[in-house]
Amino acid sequence: MATIPALVRDFGDNEILEVQIIENLQRKDVEPTEEAEAIQFLLDRYEPTEIAKRLGRSENYIRQRIKLAALIEGFKVFVRKGEMTISLGVAVALFEPEEQQMMLESLGGAYHEHRIKRMVENRTFDLTKACFDVTDKTLLPKAGACDVCPFNAANQGNLFGDGKMVCTRTSCFENKKTKTFMNLLKKVKKEGLKLVPNINKYWVDEERNQWVMAQMENEGLEVHVTNELNILKEPIEPTMEHIEEEHRNYEYTEEELAEFLAEALESFTEEKKAWDNALDHGFEKGILLETDTYLTQTILVSVREEVQDGDSGARSLEKRKMAECTPEEQIIKINERELRKKQIENNHQFKEVVDVIRETDYINRKKPLSTDEMVAIAISLYENNIGFYSQREHFGNFLGDDSHLSREELLSQLKQNFKKETLFKLLRFLLTQQVHLGESNHTNNMTNQSFYVAMQSFYGKKISDIEETFAEKRQKREERIKERVVVLEQQAKTFTD
Repeated sequence: MATIPALVRDFGDNEILEVQIIENLQRKDVEPTEEAEAIQFLLDRYEPTEIAKRLGRSENYIRQRIKLAALIEGFKVFVRKGEMTISLGVAVALFEPEEQQMMLESLGGAYHEHRIKRMVENRTFDLTKACFDVTDKTLLPKAGACDVCPFNAANQGNLFGDGKMVCTRTSCFENKKTKTFMNLLKKVKKEGLKLVPNINKYWVDEERNQWVMAQMENEGLEVHVTNELNILKEPIEPTMEHIEEEHRNYEYTEEELAEFLAEALESFTEEKKAWDNALDHGFEKGILLETDTYLTQTILVSVREEVQDGDSGARSLEKRKMAECTPEEQIIKINERELRKKQIENNHQFKEVVDVIRETDYINRKKPLSTDEMVAIAISLYENNIGFYSQREHFGNFLGDDSHLSREELLSQLKQNFKKETLFKLLRFLLTQQVHLGESNHTNNMTNQSFYVAMQSFYGKKISDIEETFAEKRQKREERIKERVVVLEQQAKTFTD
């Protein structure tokens, strides 16, 4: 009988299971949730660093699989089916099982990637954009500092990327935000600063804006919407990097960018002068507050003078509180607020519809476009891509006589009179406008090249004439270059001899 070299070891039951798990994990086709559960078993014996060494994996890879093991079964099914990516599964696994269960139930048994991502985004917060110091352990003493918190994804194995700090504990983050805001109210009152919530008159009735204004009034602070104020923000000196970033989607020459920079520097000088002298011209120090994030910015601010019906002391109805109005005026204010609330509700309703449609397979439909779809595309192109003067010059009759029609009546009229040729005209107009000029041409840019080819079938003779003109110029130039090169070659040979 043949013999082989062998090493015999005695293992206990748990040790045998450990060896089997490690051998299985070293296969290339291990299903991710199965792998996660197996690594979780090894975690009882080894630190993640040791597991990574034994399996030949990175420590971050092991930590992600450990977190994936925390997924509830309903989400693990999506991962096993290949519907949910591992990275999205890890993001969901950051939350407690009870919260995962609520997220799962809201899906109604079906997998919706966009909805899951939106739920994760609504429950996680980028700590680099927090309104408070993430190293402050005194803001909420029981919670401690964010930079060392176990609910910070950066402390769970860089689950969102190398060192990216993401908070996964909604209640704690919101409590710190609120505490920061309340501290800010005390600060501005003590230092005599003017706190300006970044709210214009059209968004006063938003719930969060109402809450912010109520807290300011409770502290005895004067509340103004931005429409009532002159606000100066400290200007930032522009650089070429700023200019290049601002115009990154356009192909400008270095000379053009230099001109933009010169103009920006000129504007900066004027704005800086106004900023430096503002306190001598009725402005006072203030803080601009973003009501959703509570991020702040130092500003200089003054209240605009009101003049109404020749009486500088009179205030417009919209700027008066309800208690300062007559019963008739209160009815007007109530009706105006109700109209605004309806508009806000319609905004939210429309967003919900759009979000739902984006999660369907609508864009993959094989059927030809319906009339309603072509009307919608035509209106979108007309309103969002055609400038005012081009509308008047090329599409003067697009909307017809709309002076006495409601939006519903206008849409019905467009649908009734719609012709495919109208959509074709809009598309062809855009085709001529959205080419890239400057350093791009028909030989180095696909958009330009496709346009060039498409126009050949319509205006081949005109294009051919232009090509011949440029070819003739090019040929003469190349002949001169060739002659010059021959002379230079002869001179070089003479020098060599």
